[in-house]
Amino acid sequence: MASTSARALTLLSVLGVGGVLGSAELATRLDVSERTLRRDVETLRGLGYRIETVKGAGGGYRLGSGTRLPALLFDEDQAVAIAVSLQTAPTVLSGLAEASARALQVVRQGMPQRLRIEADAFTVTSIPNYWEFPAKPIDAAVVRDVGAAVHRRHVLRAEYSAPDGSSVRLRVEPHEIVVWAARWYLIAFDLDTDSWRALRLDRLVAKAPTNVPFAERMLPAPSAAALLRTTWDRGDTVAPWPCRGSVVLDAPAATVAEFAPGGAVVEYVSEGRCRLGMGAWSWTGLAGLFITFAAGMSEVEPAELREAFARVRLRLDHTSPQPGEMSSG
Repeated sequence: MASTSARALTLLSVLGVGGVLGSAELATRLDVSERTLRRDVETLRGLGYRIETVKGAGGGYRLGSGTRLPALLFDEDQAVAIAVSLQTAPTVLSGLAEASARALQVVRQGMPQRLRIEADAFTVTSIPNYWEFPAKPIDAAVVRDVGAAVHRRHVLRAEYSAPDGSSVRLRVEPHEIVVWAARWYLIAFDLDTDSWRALRLDRLVAKAPTNVPFAERMLPAPSAAALLRTTWDRGDTVAPWPCRGSVVLDAPAATVAEFAPGGAVVEYVSEGRCRLGMGAWSWTGLAGLFITFAAGMSEVEPAELREAFARVRLRLDHTSPQPGEMSSG
């Protein structure tokens, strides 16, 4: 069992999120009896924290009105760094999702109102991705401007640069910022095309705030993260690996987009077919990445990639099965 001081700090952390928490729930979370919980509450009170007891149904404990956690002295950049780090930590370390969310709430409680607004603009959803390909760092000012529009639920006007170099003006309802494979995207409803889009934040320049509110729309997917994963046209370009190529796959664009590594590009060809462009450390390695999709391939480019497929086929043809093993179709 944790020491009294460790439990008291954990209890303070939990209460710092706000609201009334029942004694049974708190005891369960701390893995102690309700009697021990009451002693820990008295310990915090003895240290000067106003822990109120709420009577009746739905009662429990809460921080008293006006009670704050010890002051946290952050400047704007530090507030942003903490907000982003705590939200993206679960994508690189498993088992931290709940703890990170709770830590963010506690840290936020200790911030002055001005810094809370700054940190809230950096609310993001982060998707774990195990094919991490290089991506350039994004400008924090872009995340701040777009994140503020997301948080306030205001229409966003922006200039957007497409992968082909063209530039368009957008009017969108910004729904959520999602980070996937070290790339930042905005899931938004385009008011001009009347459609949902996934936009690369590093291609977007926000204009002056419109202060025009918008009503919530229902996503055409279970979540913003799910919508991003199955959107093939999300403004990506092939990462600058030494070897880059493309093939036409006999597979739907949405399916390939979901499982393509970061730094890959999916282009719609027809129903059930798409072109996938990727890069890798070697031509043989790149061929292996395309093979993982287990789909028919055609229009393989460039010649170096075609030669790599031929080498892989030759090696597989000369791979002998172990004794007692039978090949399958």
